[in-house]
Amino acid sequence: MPSVIMTSPPGKSPPGLLSRLFGTLELIKFSHSVFALPFALSAMLVAAQGVPDLATLLWILWCLVAARTAAMAFNRWADWDHDMFNPRTKRRSQLGSRRSTMVLCVLALGAFVFGCAQLNFLCLMLCPVACVMVLGYSLTKRFTAYSHAFLGLALAAAPMGAWAATTGSLASIQPWMLAAAVWYWVFGFDLIYATQDVDFDRQAQLHSFPARYGVKASLRLARVLHIFTWLILLAFGWIAGLEMPYYIAMGLIFFALIAEHILCRSTDLARINVAFFNMNALVGLILVVGVGVSIFWQWNWVWEQELMDLARARSTPEAGGHP
Repeated sequence: MPSVIMTSPPGKSPPGLLSRLFGTLELIKFSHSVFALPFALSAMLVAAQGVPDLATLLWILWCLVAARTAAMAFNRWADWDHDMFNPRTKRRSQLGSRRSTMVLCVLALGAFVFGCAQLNFLCLMLCPVACVMVLGYSLTKRFTAYSHAFLGLALAAAPMGAWAATTGSLASIQPWMLAAAVWYWVFGFDLIYATQDVDFDRQAQLHSFPARYGVKASLRLARVLHIFTWLILLAFGWIAGLEMPYYIAMGLIFFALIAEHILCRSTDLARINVAFFNMNALVGLILVVGVGVSIFWQWNWVWEQELMDLARARSTPEAGGHP
């Protein structure tokens, strides 16, 4: 009897190119790019006092996407065996293979290094540090309950990198303040996210703050961290000389963070996901819009002052010409 080789389940055709693309984007949670991206763009806007030249903007975006892709691909490779048995994450193994995640990680790292080289010397010199930070987080859950803090540290590199790409320096306190805000913010919301996996982490002997100290302690710490986030962002606006639109944005961010912590009190997985993704995406969006409108507000005021000075300069000789 001849053997039959089946390349796909009966009645199902192999996934097309578009399906594989969307599967890969879902595998690496590409949608979660909305977390670090607004902070990086905010740093860029403040550093340039507007929008930098197009090449700088595009290479910053290139590096952000490449670094995050490398980080998430490596995370999927490192956690592959655990994700296959976690009820929340077991679908990930159906979206690709472990080998493909490593290939994607290597390609993304190469793209990141290339992008850093296109920006400036400081970015290129800091590139190895950034690679260690974004990849190292995935291994910390093996030995510390504070892996959430390492994730915050990895994402805090985004505004620092954008500032360095725009100015070629990190001498100002402003990028460090934004990095601190991101660290507190990510540390806090990852604690909320990790409450979904408490039982699995304990069974698999993985370290996480909720698994060691419990859900209530994790949510209390997340609240404290997000208070610090808001206060640092408030101080950043003052140091950066931002205008009223930024402080209106800060008011909206305050209420978004409150809504996040109200939602995460529930044990309902859907509500926790809303608290994690929707509210934090909203925080980032409000921040970058607030920074952008504030800078435009400053431009508008400067333009008005220049027009008034020009008008006065033109009227003075005319006034002086009459007896």
